[in-house]
Amino acid sequence: MNKDRPLVIGRKKLRSRLFLGTGKFRNKHELAACIKACGTEVVTVALRRIDLKRHRENILEYIPKNVNLLVNTSGARTAREALRIARIAKAAGYGNWIKVEVINDSKYLLPDNAETLKAVRMLADEGFVALPYMFPDLYFAREMAKAGAAAVMPLGSCIGTGMGLQAKEFIKIIVEEIDVPVVVDAGLGVPSHAAEAMEMGVDAVLVNTAVATAGAPVKIARGFALAVNAGRLAYLSAPQKPLEEASPSSPLSGFLFEDKK
Repeated sequence: MNKDRPLVIGRKKLRSRLFLGTGKFRNKHELAACIKACGTEVVTVALRRIDLKRHRENILEYIPKNVNLLVNTSGARTAREALRIARIAKAAGYGNWIKVEVINDSKYLLPDNAETLKAVRMLADEGFVALPYMFPDLYFAREMAKAGAAAVMPLGSCIGTGMGLQAKEFIKIIVEEIDVPVVVDAGLGVPSHAAEAMEMGVDAVLVNTAVATAGAPVKIARGFALAVNAGRLAYLSAPQKPLEEASPSSPLSGFLFEDKK
């Protein structure tokens, strides 16, 4: 695998590897400032938060035209419901990029991989650019890629928890085995979590709650952008492997005060 491959989704080459969600922001002006601060090129929006009448409070008015809109199927409990939401979004003119989110669990909000896979198959058949949000399971990731997923989006930890990469080892396996881009979605709480994910070799990360609920959203949005870039550079640099014993960076012999023979 080419470690330095560009990030291409739906035939679009993306420079930014940070995706931003739009829920929970205190106001839309703050959202717009965060989009600008982090330089994201992909923003996710739940269809139910889009005002189809397009009045001045419509969230789409605060998203730059050059940013790719990734409509998510939030609220869908079945593959059929996800497909219906995607069709409505496309008919309304919001494009064909869909974050496939099918959740039946109301306590932990874990994605239903089986229904998500069904949705990916149907969406891909209709020409949608499908990015499924999924529990990090290698078998389902493989099947979603085969079904036509443009990327897979395994969770780092439960939505909104900020607990970081609780599923780290399973995500590593997906990164090693799947050819489509891997985007870590959900649970990243601070920029260091994003850097850690990128150091593993994931292609991008998506954050929402961590930015929207921070005391200074614009600052942390910028922090996440810097962390993503730092983590990507670390991954490409073939960093040092951990050692079990100390290894001096300077020689421990030849000091000036040693007796010369």
